[in-house]
Amino acid sequence: MIDFGFDKIALIGAVALIVIGPERLPRVARTVGHLLGKAQRYVADVKAEVNRSIELEELKKMKTQFEDAARDVEQNVSSEIRQATSDLEKGWADENPLAGSADQHGLLTPPPTYKHPKKNWRLKRGAMPQWYKQRHGIRAKAQSGAARVARFRPPRSSA
Repeated sequence: MIDFGFDKIALIGAVALIVIGPERLPRVARTVGHLLGKAQRYVADVKAEVNRSIELEELKKMKTQFEDAARDVEQNVSSEIRQATSDLEKGWADENPLAGSADQHGLLTPPPTYKHPKKNWRLKRGAMPQWYKQRHGIRAKAQSGAARVARFRPPRSSA
């Protein structure tokens, strides 16, 4: 902003006192102070916004550089894996001469096939095992009220 020294401010104050008058000078000075404060806040906001946009552009550049580096590393790793796999397969073929003719002579057995466990998955299974219920006397089946009464009815005595 404009650089004001003490002598310039004193000169402006003296001119304002003569032109405006001593009654209205404090109100005018307060208004000018508010306006200058608003102008300074506006300039600071604009500076902050410009700095944020510059930082955002720098971050975007860094992001693209990082993505390029990651892509290069991924390509290098995949090419090394492909090369190592081909070298391993070549070495395996050189060391194992029966690999090509093993199926013809029946030396290698095929891997075991999947066998279904034949469980009835529709059957509802409780969380507590049946053997635990039997050992601790926990009821395994629900009974109706009449069946429970008949079960616990004392035997009839013949009189």
